[in-house]
Amino acid sequence: MTLDPQELGQSNADLAATLRELRRRAGLTGVQLGRRVNMSQSKVSKIENGRLTPSLVDVELILRALQAPPDLVANVMALARMANTEWQANRSLRRKGLEKKQVELAGLERSSRELRYFLPTMITGLLATPEYIHASMAPAGSDPSRAIAKKIERQTVLYDETKRFTFILTEQACRWPLVPYQAMAMQLDRLVSVSYLPSVRLGVIPLEGSKPAAPLNVFTIYGADLVTVEVSTGAIIFRDPRDVEDYLDEFRVYESYALWGDEARGRLADWARQFRQ
Repeated sequence: MTLDPQELGQSNADLAATLRELRRRAGLTGVQLGRRVNMSQSKVSKIENGRLTPSLVDVELILRALQAPPDLVANVMALARMANTEWQANRSLRRKGLEKKQVELAGLERSSRELRYFLPTMITGLLATPEYIHASMAPAGSDPSRAIAKKIERQTVLYDETKRFTFILTEQACRWPLVPYQAMAMQLDRLVSVSYLPSVRLGVIPLEGSKPAAPLNVFTIYGADLVTVEVSTGAIIFRDPRDVEDYLDEFRVYESYALWGDEARGRLADWARQFRQ
């Protein structure tokens, strides 16, 4: 299915209205439908009023209970897919203020117990030095000083030992010279330092060796609830459990390619020495 970013914001309202109308046509109350699909009347009401986005499984159960015809099922499931997907355009974020995005990310980090980051191209802000952060935000065009401050502030979450962070970085992400060589060496030193934190597990994927799965995008998995996938012009957010599980499977593949612990730290130290030569 092709996702039109312009349609994603409206899809949840359309889905809610469609499910409500289908239930009424079937001559069922919310209570009766809830009994058929093992949902509370409150949940059915929230779905039909757009206050709760149903998962694809929820929608499948409802459509089955309403005995919807196959062509209608296909259309409604397409709506459900879009309702579980959100598009955040970088242009829109810049208009709102880059620091607001940092506040949103901080909220996601606070509310998640386990976070997984796959970083094939660049080092993420949680792991970055101030100089690296400044360089990474320079293309934004406007004054990024408040957003940079928020990014640095977010790094304190790494010291929360109730959380678990897993970072996988490719060699390219670690060695792409976004800042001058000495600054890159300091950035890699920071990765080594952060890797010792009790809440952090940090792996690197070196270029040598055969790796059949080819990475396409930066992505972050928040618990088992949400995935953000970054592209050049923005980010796509997936909330459907099946999408999340697909990205968890992909993450596990990259985990198997990575070096961990002292092996990873040794490789990072080698790359830092090369930058200092």
